[in-house]
Amino acid sequence: MNKVEEFFERVISVKWGPQKESVDIIDQTLLPGTIKRIQLQDKEGIWEAIKSLRVRGAPAIGVMAAYGMAVLAKEIKTDNYEEFLARYKEVTDYLATSRPTAVNLFWALNRMLRIVKEGGHLSVSKIQDLLFLEAEAIREEDVMISRNIGEIGFELLKNLKKEGQPVGILTHCNAGTLATAKYGTATAPMYIALEKGWAGEDMHVYCDETRPLLQGIRLTSFELGNAGIQTTVQCDNMASVLMEQGKVDIVFVGCDRVARNGDAANKIGTNTLAILARHYGIPFYICAPTSTIDMAAADKTEIPIEIRDPKEITETWYCERMAPPGVDVFNPAFDVTDHALLTGIITEKGMCHAPYDEAFEAIGL
Repeated sequence: MNKVEEFFERVISVKWGPQKESVDIIDQTLLPGTIKRIQLQDKEGIWEAIKSLRVRGAPAIGVMAAYGMAVLAKEIKTDNYEEFLARYKEVTDYLATSRPTAVNLFWALNRMLRIVKEGGHLSVSKIQDLLFLEAEAIREEDVMISRNIGEIGFELLKNLKKEGQPVGILTHCNAGTLATAKYGTATAPMYIALEKGWAGEDMHVYCDETRPLLQGIRLTSFELGNAGIQTTVQCDNMASVLMEQGKVDIVFVGCDRVARNGDAANKIGTNTLAILARHYGIPFYICAPTSTIDMAAADKTEIPIEIRDPKEITETWYCERMAPPGVDVFNPAFDVTDHALLTGIITEKGMCHAPYDEAFEAIGL
């Protein structure tokens, strides 16, 4: 097992707890200083872990929801199908309130609910067994989805490689292995590059610090550094300097929801990056599993934006409060990048270009 595979094993975002009686996650709020795994087996703990970003990243949230529902369904003690369905739907609706923007949460919950709805002719115990199988299938599919995205992104990196110079990559927030089942989305091209024989020095990844929860500096740099990839952290408002100096060849970012027209919601600050990339002529790609594409949302106006606790800005990451008491705080977790600013959207089914609604339909959405 090579260094990267060893790292993947060490920081699996979501896995089964002992005897599959709980969901085992790495608590991402403690990274990079502490690598701690916790086991969750009640609905309140699973809800809190999603809400507080102990587990985060749209694909990982989907896996968490699937694993969580399988574990929670096992705790519904009844042999009556109608009673089981009613109680199962109550738990589904409860978990759905944890995060509003990441469409994978609802996608996974609905996919698991479909197993229950289609199992009316089966025993409750058989349905419970099928839920565990479906949850595992969701995870395995996510691994392949990320790998496929990485293969497409790697082809872009190969075209940018110059003799004696690393390819300069900018990424925002964390769309890495911690945010998925394995390779990540925006980081997948980098990990695939390592698998294909590139050295860590063949790439130079610039990680935005990323407000509000500093997920770039805490998580992405932690990941890439441990994988041996040359990594530099900078505050979000420094990206234009790097671009002006010619140090950025390409931008890869993840997303939590993509509308039918290609408008893409990602961690706050992504839209700013896209505007800068357009100004400096740098290709800008959204890495999006098809499960994050919401064909029911026509455009950015139909994507809900989560507003988070002001304390994440004023005091969470400081020894003392940094803002004066009583000052107002604007703390949206996401912004939406206009589709016109994108070079393309990389999905596991292929590269999509504008007009995105037609491109999405062409890949079967």
